[in-house]
Amino acid sequence: MAPHLKEQKHPKFGNLPLSTSGAQETSLTGNALLRTPYFNKGSGFTREERKTFKLHGLLPPNIQTLEEQVQRAYEQYSSRPNDLAKNTFMTSMMEQNEVLFYRLIQDHIKEMFSVIYTPTEGDAIQNYSRLFRRPEGCFLNIGDIGRIDDNIDQWGDPDDIDLIVVSDGEQILGIGDQGVGGILISIAKLVIYTLCAGIHPSRTLPVVLDCGTNNKELLDDDLYLGLRQPRARGDKYDKFVSTFVNSCKKRYPKAYLHFEDFGLNNARRILDTYQPEIACFNDDVQGTGCVTLAAIMAAFKVGGVQWGDARFVIFGAGTAGTGIADQIKDAIAHETGKSKGEADRQIWSKKDQLTPAQIPYARDDGEWQGKQHGELLSVVKEVKPHVLIGTSTVPGAFTKDIVQEMARHVERPIIFPLSNPTRLHEAKPQDLFDWTRGKALVATGSPFPPAKYQGKEYEISECNNSVTFPGIGLGAILSRTRLLPPSLLVAAVKALASTAPAVNGTGGGLLPDVADVREVSVQIARNVIKAAVEEGLAQEKNIPTGDTDLEEWIREQMWDARYRPLKLIKDDGATAHARGEAGIGSHRRAASFRF
Repeated sequence: MAPHLKEQKHPKFGNLPLSTSGAQETSLTGNALLRTPYFNKGSGFTREERKTFKLHGLLPPNIQTLEEQVQRAYEQYSSRPNDLAKNTFMTSMMEQNEVLFYRLIQDHIKEMFSVIYTPTEGDAIQNYSRLFRRPEGCFLNIGDIGRIDDNIDQWGDPDDIDLIVVSDGEQILGIGDQGVGGILISIAKLVIYTLCAGIHPSRTLPVVLDCGTNNKELLDDDLYLGLRQPRARGDKYDKFVSTFVNSCKKRYPKAYLHFEDFGLNNARRILDTYQPEIACFNDDVQGTGCVTLAAIMAAFKVGGVQWGDARFVIFGAGTAGTGIADQIKDAIAHETGKSKGEADRQIWSKKDQLTPAQIPYARDDGEWQGKQHGELLSVVKEVKPHVLIGTSTVPGAFTKDIVQEMARHVERPIIFPLSNPTRLHEAKPQDLFDWTRGKALVATGSPFPPAKYQGKEYEISECNNSVTFPGIGLGAILSRTRLLPPSLLVAAVKALASTAPAVNGTGGGLLPDVADVREVSVQIARNVIKAAVEEGLAQEKNIPTGDTDLEEWIREQMWDARYRPLKLIKDDGATAHARGEAGIGSHRRAASFRF
């Protein structure tokens, strides 16, 4: 039955399968309804709903608005003694009432973002086995490969899952190998997807691939919950990953797959293996590259730099550094018509022991014949880069001499010290402005206060992946793109760059603020969808062609943190979602509380 027009955000698109207008169907009543986070309203159930769904006697009599619930929840949150306790409180709330959880964050996003995500989420992951209260997500281990199909199947019917985030826990948030605790980074990423792009939280699946750990502290911890064995490598590991990916393809053929925090030697290799087969994404490889590329595009607009002439030096060639180089290479090729081999020649990166991902950027020794290149300063003197990017985790690596040498050769030096946390930054933004007399164009990897020079204040943009990957995922999911090639990412980056305050005249930042991220995600998704349609990759039918209609079509399918009316239906014929059995928010899993 179609929702009433007055309940629709965009009546033209109110009948879409992912429409967020009108009532939600459920066959649950009583405690089963209250135990299902994506249906539970707590004290917010109306009188009619309490009668229809047999909730009288299960709730206090006073009916409250969502705003009143947020006020109470925020007071409880604020009373927690530290950020880790606040993180644990928010986890508990998410397990009870998803709407309240997301609405609380949305109302206090600046304050809470670092608590629900990095850096506090890293503390929660390190303490996963000691903070454990109940299982969340899908736990797959390398000793039970034969059970993967059954384990994946139980999360819903083929059309119930839109997005899967998976980690093997090897390289978590800069804190390294955390084994089975990697499930929390998969969950945290899904929270960001919902918060920033309106991905339906009940249609997502967090997964950890437990193949052991090389973290001695975990192996020696009697309370550790994962496999107590060294990490598997080689053919056994590859078979584990392959079995998982194939199981996801078979059970959830429309789902978009996000790889997260895999180790340096596996992240790029896995992405290269599956990118030609399915719509997949690795935030560490591609997300950092995309957001950095968007900041570069904005800086080029401000500084008048042309892509064909630009020279780049990347200091630090790990997963992030090579991912950034890849996105830059794709952009050069796309903007100039050069081959990717020619585009490589505009990028300099140095590392002695090369991984396969770093080899394209290695320079022949003959190029440096008779030239000093052992130090970053000598490389900057020779290359004369327009853009200097740091992903080295070497604090203070961008010295005054290096920065001023760069500024001698380019009018507006573009300098991005991206290593995080803050103590590992290659330079402080204030120093960069002082050393370049206010001419530097700066973005960082962590939040910094504005810099000041000669009485003028300069906004410092943070290269936060959260303004990028959610919108890319939204576009991929709504278009049901078969693949996610570089061209779709370039389209996404152009949309992100166009929203930068420095480009649209609303300020000096090279990237939008995270507070504006939902609208930014609409713009990114629009570009991704249009590119998917143009390249014949989109599998969704009847996608609008005009920008205005397409943006309305997108917004109608973005989940909002608001209570929608509930409609009681019979269990016979109800979907897994209506029965409360879909995704991580299943009432049956909520009932299986384990300490």
